[in-house]
Amino acid sequence: MLNPDTHAFLTRLAGRPPVDEALWLEALTHGSTGAARDYQRLEFLGDRVLGMVVAEWLYKLEQGNEGRLSQRLNALVSRTTCAAVARKIGLGQHMQLGKQARDDGGQDSDNILGDVMEALIGASFVTQGFEATRDMVRVLWADAVGGKTGQAKHPKSALQEWAAGNRRKVPEYRLVERSGPDHAARFTVAVTVKGVGEAEATGSSMREAETLAAEEFMRRFG
Repeated sequence: MLNPDTHAFLTRLAGRPPVDEALWLEALTHGSTGAARDYQRLEFLGDRVLGMVVAEWLYKLEQGNEGRLSQRLNALVSRTTCAAVARKIGLGQHMQLGKQARDDGGQDSDNILGDVMEALIGASFVTQGFEATRDMVRVLWADAVGGKTGQAKHPKSALQEWAAGNRRKVPEYRLVERSGPDHAARFTVAVTVKGVGEAEATGSSMREAETLAAEEFMRRFG
């Protein structure tokens, strides 16, 4: 069952004591522990619930077209944003990790933090329903939605438009290196625009590395 600190953490998070403690514990449990059940199924569910909550929120909040709303939605439900929310509430110290995963820095891994954050949303949906979960997400994501997350053009789109505007070929991305264990993998990606140059960046996923490489390219050559 949940230890007292984690019980108090989840009570603050959900706004009420956790119902079905075993399910909430499952949401906090990484596969490296060897437990019979880990967070993956709840993460799958929570990902969809988060997308629905944020999509509804943006529909009511903003007047942008589909492309604009999709840009914001993708940024707000991204692993990077989920991990940032998780760090802000101190989720890492409550996650159940195996020794190797913990030694490898899993407690501060974007991949794991983002996944567990989604799993907690899934656990809330199962035990408390949509409305209570929507209220929880709106509190947790208030700063991101109220700020500039997803407001700027995505770096890969900006780079592609820059290349077209300068009569250059489409940017090409390639994986330079993949390192680290699966639960804390690091990807280094290079992006090249023929006749201009190349930039590299490293992230916790291919998508993040490509985005950071595009940002670096624009910083250097844009």
